[in-house]
Amino acid sequence: DKVDHLILGGGMVYTFTKALGGTVGNSICEPDYCDYSLGLLEKAKQKGVTIHLPVDVVAGDDFSNDANQQLFESSSIPDGWEGLDAGPKSREQFHQLILKCKTILWNGPLGVFEFPNFAKGTIAIGESIGEATKSGAFSLVGGGDSVAAVKQFGLASKMSYISTGGGAMLESLEGKTLPGIAALEV
Repeated sequence: DKVDHLILGGGMVYTFTKALGGTVGNSICEPDYCDYSLGLLEKAKQKGVTIHLPVDVVAGDDFSNDANQQLFESSSIPDGWEGLDAGPKSREQFHQLILKCKTILWNGPLGVFEFPNFAKGTIAIGESIGEATKSGAFSLVGGGDSVAAVKQFGLASKMSYISTGGGAMLESLEGKTLPGIAALEV
């Protein structure tokens, strides 16, 4: 009810891709959640929320920084390859969308940013959010990996607010009362 656009990236994308009939090769995927993913897509559609999935991915033939790289359509990753980052078309698509946003919540990297060769998607998202923030958008970054990424790539000063309590931040946004806050209420 609070979102117009939702960009999905990182490891969760491959479960959605598989649920939609795509091939994900050796990418991280949770087949037990395919039906749940389809349900989320349907719920988003009913509520008028546009979900944006990557159109291309940078894949590696091994889970390492030094893996051989190849670019694939996100729905066509062959066996022996695993998606490790958002591809250039996806990064540009997400960039254009982010620049139109007035409020941005970032929770989760787009790729395995701990590997420099697969950090471009995460860096690009951070830079896009920074650019949108400079143009007047409010940006909130939450979650350990996202916070680590903005700090690692020198993007923290470009964000409106950084929350170190990722899970608690999301629960708060859902309208739940947090135990620490409840304890303070008299």
